[in-house]
Amino acid sequence: MSLFSKSESYLGVDIGAHGIKLIELKKTKGRPQLWTYGILDKDLDIHLHAAQEKDINDLLHEGDIKYENEKKKQEKKNPTSIQELIMQDSRVDEYAELLKALLKEAKVESRRATSSLPVSHVFHAILNLPKVDDKEIPKIVRAEVGKMINRPIEEMQVVHQKVGNYPEKAKKYITLLVTAAPKALVAFYTAIFQRAGLQLEELETEAFALARSLVGRDSTVSMMVDIGAERTNFFIIDGGVPMTHRSLQIGGNNFDKILSNQLGLEMDKVKQIKRDLSSSDVSTDLFMTLLDPIAKEIQYSFDLYLRQSGNEGKRPEKIVLTGGSGLFPPIGTYIEQEFPLKVFVGDPWARVIYQDGLKGVLDEIGPRMAVGIGLALRNF
Repeated sequence: MSLFSKSESYLGVDIGAHGIKLIELKKTKGRPQLWTYGILDKDLDIHLHAAQEKDINDLLHEGDIKYENEKKKQEKKNPTSIQELIMQDSRVDEYAELLKALLKEAKVESRRATSSLPVSHVFHAILNLPKVDDKEIPKIVRAEVGKMINRPIEEMQVVHQKVGNYPEKAKKYITLLVTAAPKALVAFYTAIFQRAGLQLEELETEAFALARSLVGRDSTVSMMVDIGAERTNFFIIDGGVPMTHRSLQIGGNNFDKILSNQLGLEMDKVKQIKRDLSSSDVSTDLFMTLLDPIAKEIQYSFDLYLRQSGNEGKRPEKIVLTGGSGLFPPIGTYIEQEFPLKVFVGDPWARVIYQDGLKGVLDEIGPRMAVGIGLALRNF
């Protein structure tokens, strides 16, 4: 018997290169309450193979030519054909089974989910366009994005939203946040959820999920630094919306290698003890070859954004750290020394109700769960 009354539940599922994280939240008196969560640590190949992607893109191009004047037929034919190709990929069944097992283990109740695409696979840009009729915007956006990416626009799923609050500029221009992702990758993720018995209600980018869980509706300008195993992503958040994205090929694995050499320990043991180290245990000097490029990228991203028209008077207020290595003390210590801003590890649980006894465990896994939490929060 459940101690809670039946209520709406929302499931966020984060499928990435290093496993699956999921979280289910229930709406209790209008607020998100933790119902359950699950973590599966396993290296996953989330890249579409070149030959497979070529077959899918060939179908897309064929459909655009053959049904150029019959859009309804095109829309009906392409998804079916693409789906058949995707379903031939053995990874769809493999990852679906992993997801199903995790859903069962975590006792997830919801069968509707929101998931995300990795930022490394997504094009992200701000467009300033002369004011036009809203009906013309999609066509113009696709034309502009087509000039900026190195693949045919027919292969991309493009979405946009109006952003910014620039009164003077708004008289003549509109500012759009544009996101584009390969249709083949969208189909791949959709197939996994279909095979796992879940209804995929929304597929968005990691950036939006992170902003939702770590920044919320904060109207100020801030920086999110997401330190993963292999790369670090930098996002400028303005008014709760991720406006820019840049990345460096520096991640937790690089810090682990330095620690391994310094301590004379195997990598697996280093990963275990890294969480227990305090800022006084390890000098930042040991990691300068990694910390200096991270700090320079933060400064460059801020400078670039604040020079843009309409942003000149804005002032950044904080730098939020997240990701699997976001808790590693030398990183926060060094960034705090370099910038006169508030620097802290983001708490994705801050907007979620949970039992007090879980706080220790949730704090430890928080940086890894930030994307999943943000996905589950989408409907709150």
